[in-house]
Amino acid sequence: MAMKINKGDKAPAFKLVSTDRKEVSLDDYRGKHVVLLFFPMAFTSVCTTELCAMRDNLAEYNRLNTEVVGISVDSPFTLHKYKQDQQLNFPLLSDFNKEASQAYGAFYDTFMLGLKGVSKRAAFVVDQHGTVQYAEVLESAGDLPNFDAVKQTVSALNP
Repeated sequence: MAMKINKGDKAPAFKLVSTDRKEVSLDDYRGKHVVLLFFPMAFTSVCTTELCAMRDNLAEYNRLNTEVVGISVDSPFTLHKYKQDQQLNFPLLSDFNKEASQAYGAFYDTFMLGLKGVSKRAAFVVDQHGTVQYAEVLESAGDLPNFDAVKQTVSALNP
């Protein structure tokens, strides 16, 4: 049974491997706000639309003391190639063991084509104290997160 993460919850800790094969934890972002974007699979059209939209708006988030992190169950090697291909300017983390996706309730037991254990598309805003300020888990992988709501949440954290 997947967890459901709500606004006001403490964000579940994670340790994941980045595209440069380093371990990254949520604690590494203490003191900053972070947008966690879970996405089903690299090299798919909706994921690419989503992550490129974030790429093109990253400066705005960075001005608001906010880091953006993409997370999927793809391997670090696949994510490295994807990050290069799409010129993504924020970290992509591999949740290959599927622990973070499950902890955040952003997990398909079975995805399309019978693929098992894939991240759902989801957006979370975690403030500098590790508290969830926005949580959106999408049932349909064809839908995009509400970027306006994400941006409003981040803006509100920076009075």
